[in-house]
Amino acid sequence: MEITGRIHLIYDTQTIKDTFRKREFILNYISDNPDYPQYLKFEFIQDNCSMLDNFSVGDEVKVSFDLRGRKWINPKQEEVYFNTLQAWRIVKISDAEEHPADKDVDSDIPLTEDDDLPF
Repeated sequence: MEITGRIHLIYDTQTIKDTFRKREFILNYISDNPDYPQYLKFEFIQDNCSMLDNFSVGDEVKVSFDLRGRKWINPKQEEVYFNTLQAWRIVKISDAEEHPADKDVDSDIPLTEDDDLPF
C-alpha cells in the first residue's frame, strides 16, 4: 500500500527489547475532504528505523507500508485487537518526481536506419 502526505512529527527510536527497535512518525494525510485532515501513525522497525534520519517535519512524502493486525488476550481474558501501519519505504515527493521510475531510459539514444545486426 502507498500513501502521500506531510510529516507532522518524528519520534526517537525506541528499544522495546534487546532484539527489537521501532521508530514512529505521524503523517498528516489530506483526504478528499481537506476540512478533516487525518493524522496517521506509522512505524519503521529494526534497521529501517534509520530511514527517517534524512527527513524533517513538514516534508511531503510517499510512504509504502503494510497493514498489520494482531489479537491479544488481556488479563481479564478479553480479546483485544491492534492495528499497525508498518512502513518499509519513504521518499520525498520532490525526489520521486525528479527521478520517475517509469522514465524511458533509452530516449536519449538516437535511432539510425543503418543499424545492421551482426547475424
